[in-house]
Amino acid sequence: MRLLPVLLIAGLSVASLSAQSGNGNGLIQQARGAKKVVVGTVTNVTSTFDVNAYGDRLIVSNAQLHVDETLKGPKEPSVTFTVEGGTVGELSLSVSDMPVMEIGERAVVFLDDTNRGGHVPHGRGYGVLKLNANNQVDGTTLTLDDIKNAVQAANR
Repeated sequence: MRLLPVLLIAGLSVASLSAQSGNGNGLIQQARGAKKVVVGTVTNVTSTFDVNAYGDRLIVSNAQLHVDETLKGPKEPSVTFTVEGGTVGELSLSVSDMPVMEIGERAVVFLDDTNRGGHVPHGRGYGVLKLNANNQVDGTTLTLDDIKNAVQAANR
């Protein structure tokens, strides 16, 4: 009976890694679903209290991104997007499925518009793919060129 939970956890881990590394159609579907896809560098992060769509008061971080390249959507020199979590004063909120954005990080961000005129990552944390110095998504073999190819395929 212990084998079933282990197999289930292993299967979920493989599915999650597949979605993050862009194997299969996951990355193409992510690109199709997003309103905008950009590559850029975080230039500022500001955390504040906000109220979500369900009326919950929580901490959010607004990350400003200098856009190096627009892969989908209208071109803009910079874009700001909101992720749940952050620190206000001595109070911090960590959200397990959302990335912590830091100044200087480079990322590909799949964005959706909000009804309040802002942007949020499409697919929550799956909408932010942080890049290392070699233009690879951290922790995967997925490259920026792979992402660009997937976005182009999604736009066909």
